[in-house]
Amino acid sequence: MRTALLYSSGYVGLNRVRGAAMITALFVVTLSAMLVSGLLWRQQIQIRRIENQQMILQAQWVQRGALDWTRFILRAAADTSPIDYLGGIWAVPIAQTRLSDLLGRAGAAGEAYGQDTYLSGSIEDAQAKFNLRNLVTMPRSGQLALDVVQIASFERLLAILNLKPELAKVVALQLRASLMHSGQLFPERANPKLKISAGSDNLESQAEDPLLPINSVAGLLDIPGFTAEIVEQLKPFVTVLPQPTTVNVNTVSAEVLASMIPGFDVAKAQMLLALREQVFFVNTGDFTNRLRTIAGPQLEFDTSQFDVKTNFFVIHGHVQYDRALLLRDVLVYRHSSTHSTRIIKYA
Repeated sequence: MRTALLYSSGYVGLNRVRGAAMITALFVVTLSAMLVSGLLWRQQIQIRRIENQQMILQAQWVQRGALDWTRFILRAAADTSPIDYLGGIWAVPIAQTRLSDLLGRAGAAGEAYGQDTYLSGSIEDAQAKFNLRNLVTMPRSGQLALDVVQIASFERLLAILNLKPELAKVVALQLRASLMHSGQLFPERANPKLKISAGSDNLESQAEDPLLPINSVAGLLDIPGFTAEIVEQLKPFVTVLPQPTTVNVNTVSAEVLASMIPGFDVAKAQMLLALREQVFFVNTGDFTNRLRTIAGPQLEFDTSQFDVKTNFFVIHGHVQYDRALLLRDVLVYRHSSTHSTRIIKYA
């Protein structure tokens, strides 16, 4: 009897040992599977990261080629016509198109990545908007002054957009301060001792706080009184270019045009633009004659602030290569005489 009990207890102990060993083995197998799956997951992430980098690099090369092609269009347009208008070839947007369709499925290169690459974009006339850089002039070398005529135009534009007109003077002062301290115009003299002049605007008594360079409309957010909503409302009508520019009357909006001509409201400007849709303006004299047929022959304004050609354009590009998506805005300068183009900045 005692022998039987000893045998039974030994059998139970052996089963316990076997059970513990089995549990240990299952734990080791589970832990190994978790480690291997983690390694495989990290490897998969690394592979996907490398693939994404390759796709982005490929999309960047496609975008670079598309940008060169767009700059060629701008040069060709200037060679064929001295006038820039909304009916020109440069103003025709490109809807989302497969790259292989544009290349005509030429060769293995088109088959390799053209099937998965899509292009779209447009060219915008930057001089169709009110250039805030016009608010500050340089009457003499080494001197910055506020342009009261341009400030008045900006005040009227703000009023047309139901914004506070007094913001125009604030922008002019801060823009002058940013130009003075940034060294954009005077790199060898970028210091607070640079002489500034207010001309006849009696705004000199107002404080000017040094700011980061205002080289885009988004830079207005650094100026007191501006909010994100105000900046978004201004973007369709305002720009900041590297130098003072004229406004192209063949591409300008009714709001900007009305703001630049005292006594000329938006309704009359829309009437003039309706005539422009039928026949574009061939020169500023043509623009002046047609404007006075609507506003009356007594209307006087400064014709030097208008033109029918453009030097600054914004290229809006959209490239999709498989999972990679690139959206980029590029400011391009086109020389008026040589028609050569130069990239000013990437937005």
